[in-house]
Amino acid sequence: MLSPTLTSASTTNTVAGAAATSPQADAVLSSDFETFIQMLTTQAKYQDPLEPLDSSDYAAQLAQFSMVEQQVLSNDLLTALGGQLGSGGMGQMAGWIGMEGRTTAPVPFDNTPITVYPTVPIGAQEMSIVVYNDAGAEVDRQPMPVSSDPILWAGFTENGNLQPAGNYRFEIEALGAGGSVLPTAQAETYSRITEVSSVSGEARVIFAGGIEVAASSITALREGASGQPA
Repeated sequence: MLSPTLTSASTTNTVAGAAATSPQADAVLSSDFETFIQMLTTQAKYQDPLEPLDSSDYAAQLAQFSMVEQQVLSNDLLTALGGQLGSGGMGQMAGWIGMEGRTTAPVPFDNTPITVYPTVPIGAQEMSIVVYNDAGAEVDRQPMPVSSDPILWAGFTENGNLQPAGNYRFEIEALGAGGSVLPTAQAETYSRITEVSSVSGEARVIFAGGIEVAASSITALREGASGQPA
């Protein structure tokens, strides 16, 4: 049964994907390329004049040199293309501003009930929703049905105390057969997106309340509460 301070809710979701860019590879390739040149130059400089390098071996090494060079050039081209695609992605993500993104990150509470989307741990027979404030302290814990149906958290604790405005996040703790403790599951909420940015090639999203997350962590998007993006 739901606690008096929790109520059920339902919402229609639109799934959206986001991608993050790959890590730096240019430095590694450039380093290998320069090392290869140094090795080849040193080998030619110190070869035995009486037993010079076999022409076929030399040709093979030149071929390797060419392959390394082409790999570096190809990587530079891919990097440039990735930058262009990233710019295009930022242009598309500009449309996210004012929309609401579904996230496990803390979301702002301003005395307006928050819709929470629980994740049911496998094998759960009992579940509780646990609420943490911006400092990471537990401020509320209430039993809830073993269900993934959305519920409303109105900001009141079991004792009836209203929590102050701030950022809050939600987790689901559950017990399995025989009272065994199951791994904690994350619960998701929606929060309004105020800014999108690119940090070290990774698309980032900033929510109302100042919380910043990777764009790839957002599992769904929807229009603002007013019906249109704010």
